[in-house]
Amino acid sequence: MSLVNTQQNYSAVRTLSVSAPSSSSSSSISRCSEGLAPSDNATCGAPAWIGKGLTCVCFKRKGTYERICFHLTPIQEERLKRLKCRMKVFFDASRRDHQDALRALWSATYPNEELQGLISDQWKKMGWQGKDPSTDFRGAGFISLENLLFFAKTFSISFQHLLEKQGGKRAAWEYPFAVAGVNITFMIMQMLDLDASKPRTFIRGVFLQMLSEDQWAFDLLYCVAFMIMDKQWLERNATYMEFNDVLKSTRAQLERELLMEEVLRIEDMPSYGLLC
Repeated sequence: MSLVNTQQNYSAVRTLSVSAPSSSSSSSISRCSEGLAPSDNATCGAPAWIGKGLTCVCFKRKGTYERICFHLTPIQEERLKRLKCRMKVFFDASRRDHQDALRALWSATYPNEELQGLISDQWKKMGWQGKDPSTDFRGAGFISLENLLFFAKTFSISFQHLLEKQGGKRAAWEYPFAVAGVNITFMIMQMLDLDASKPRTFIRGVFLQMLSEDQWAFDLLYCVAFMIMDKQWLERNATYMEFNDVLKSTRAQLERELLMEEVLRIEDMPSYGLLC
């Protein structure tokens, strides 16, 4: 079992002993992008521009604190608009593309086990609160499912490693994998403050630069965040009552790494090396 949360309320879920998954090489980012693109397009379509005053991003340079102002390029504007669109989509259990995404997550997670249905007790072992995972997406929406699917397809070894709680000395009462993933998505959205009409943090400015280099920067940052969270969980020998504290320290670690002078891409972050 593990701890469960969608509205800041947690319950304990006991850790189950599960046999280790067979090792397999992780999929390439390009392959994963191809797999997610149809769902993204079906979800976002051609949304109207969200927010105003986004033609210029101003912030202070790391280290020297020199003020910088630059205009977003067309590709930056398009990628930011697309990401904001993804963040606005609620999970809708009646939509075929959302149902397909759930099935794809199951197949990527348990390739040798047939899913009995979108509402099934099978989902509990992935770390959802009950037999209907659609009820756990309220906080972060459909993008949190996309993040989990991206992680499963792009870094399958790390994904399975965390899913099965294979690393280090685990607590008797563990965090639930899937619900923890939804919380991580929500935490990153808050940290990046992308919904604001104007930039208010340096972190956001740094991320927008990264997004211009890689359209999957948000999803990659999510994978890094999940690895940091689990690492800190182990280092603190945390219990389910400390999940919020671990999540806060995870955000602090992400911010520290994003502000490093040498970090220009997600792949430059020191904790990116945790992924395999």
